[in-house]
Amino acid sequence: MPRILDLELLHTLVVVADAGSLSAAAPRLHRSQSALSEQVRKLEQICGVALLVRAKTGVRLTTAGERLVGHAQKLLSLSDAAWREVQGAQLTGDLRLAITDYFRPHALPIIIRRLREQFPQLRLHVSIRKSAWIEEEANAASFDIGVSMTILHKNHSPNDMAAGRIGLRREPLHWIADKSFVFASDAQALPLLVLPDTCSLQRFALHTLDVHGTAYRIEHTASDIGGLHLALAAGLGVACLNASAIPPTAAPIDGGMRLPALPEVAFSLAPPRAGEAVFVSHVRDMLAAQLG
Repeated sequence: MPRILDLELLHTLVVVADAGSLSAAAPRLHRSQSALSEQVRKLEQICGVALLVRAKTGVRLTTAGERLVGHAQKLLSLSDAAWREVQGAQLTGDLRLAITDYFRPHALPIIIRRLREQFPQLRLHVSIRKSAWIEEEANAASFDIGVSMTILHKNHSPNDMAAGRIGLRREPLHWIADKSFVFASDAQALPLLVLPDTCSLQRFALHTLDVHGTAYRIEHTASDIGGLHLALAAGLGVACLNASAIPPTAAPIDGGMRLPALPEVAFSLAPPRAGEAVFVSHVRDMLAAQLG
């Protein structure tokens, strides 16, 4: 007799794993924290193994949980694709997706694969761009759907985002370094790892250090997030990154270095354009639901 897994329970596990805690997942799924806990417990009972490790700071997947999430993402994509096909909503055409390089770089391949699985007849063209360019080109014909990042500092609030933008998520910014990095006690300046000055986040980080009076030197300038991750892994210095862009080998630095506090960032989708193709609107709605 085949074992049948409930798609709703699988969806809950995927969202909880992505959110990092039951409390963070609750508003995304419009359920109480206790209801989500019960759903995860029921799924664990069905599978006969623990799927989450619970701690005061949140939850993390067990080895079995990681394996199941991989299957769950595929099953949920297939379920959505089946529903669309039954509804006659197969999406075809060319879709140009512009994404800021700070948006979940580790998860981006999975997101793109999920899109291809859900919409096999969709020809997807992905470009990694700076947020400033995505926002400037929002009303042009350079792309169909854009994901950009806004820094929510004291002169910039969530309400400052262009009208019609679809909010996805907010994340804290951190000063980070490789877990093996040790800041020399006699160092005269902070060794800083940055992206080119065309990057608004890097300009903001330097400005914050200047205002705070923190001495620093540019130790390394990387051309993209991947290069910045390599410089971090080599232990060359400290960088400023949003939470989902922090590589596994790095971590936020503690308060011992007395670095200035950092705000949050907000990720959002560019608003729909007048007269855009129906399939573009459908994909945007799906992205808003899955990435939020």
